[in-house]
Amino acid sequence: MAYETLGGSALDYRMCRYGTSRLLFRGPKAPLSAPYTLFLGGTATFGRFVPRPFPALAGAELGIATVNMGLVNAGLDAYAGDETVLDAVARAETVVIQIVGAQNLSNRFYTVHPRRNDRFLGATEALAARYPEMDFTEFSFTRHLLTRLEQRDPGRFLGIVEALQARWTAQMERLVQAAGGRAVLLWLADAPPPQEAASIVDGMDPLFVDVTMMARLAARAEHTVRVIPSRAALAAGTRGMVFSEFEAPVAAATVGPAIHAEVAEALCPVLQRMNAAAA
Repeated sequence: MAYETLGGSALDYRMCRYGTSRLLFRGPKAPLSAPYTLFLGGTATFGRFVPRPFPALAGAELGIATVNMGLVNAGLDAYAGDETVLDAVARAETVVIQIVGAQNLSNRFYTVHPRRNDRFLGATEALAARYPEMDFTEFSFTRHLLTRLEQRDPGRFLGIVEALQARWTAQMERLVQAAGGRAVLLWLADAPPPQEAASIVDGMDPLFVDVTMMARLAARAEHTVRVIPSRAALAAGTRGMVFSEFEAPVAAATVGPAIHAEVAEALCPVLQRMNAAAA
């Protein structure tokens, strides 16, 4: 779903922009001049349908300024290609990066929209040569494309996954490097990172991110925080969320307030130690 449509939601996200960025972020707009902790990530970090997502909860608990630059359906290209975001990363006291999937990245097989990274723009000659029997004009979103590619031929699909994983690693390392050693990686998923993550049909979010990729990245970050939602938080479902009747099916598949509370609880001790060390 396009970011602009969030303005018509039952919840007012107070969307805002920073600097010269063309990306829209959740408000209220925070000053980037004072010390702050920056949050990057996907729909969970943005806090869709949630009045107080975990960046706000952590900030209130610790008494620190937080900037939420989470994006719905985020891909790393939107961040890595935005100089305002990279500057905000470089100047932040601490940067929390939610791990997002590798599917929404431009690579040698296809290109995505520079800001709405879940949008498929077109196939490259390499993809056309790998799947000469397919017509790519029918696809608008990366997940639809990848699902069909794997269904058509899992063997040929593996090369595409490898390209996405290599691109993901490069873009994540760029973000961590921009944070200057002050990065906290947030793994928020139903299970720990898998040994292998080569399937979109059977895979879990974040897509195509495996334990080896996470270990390589963790060696470059300050901390890694892993949150596997509890049964109680999962059972709470949409309780406390704000959404219209039209948005109900999407809300039911989105991280709810109880999980946000567990994420904030896991992050706060790490952020407190890091901020104390920086003081």
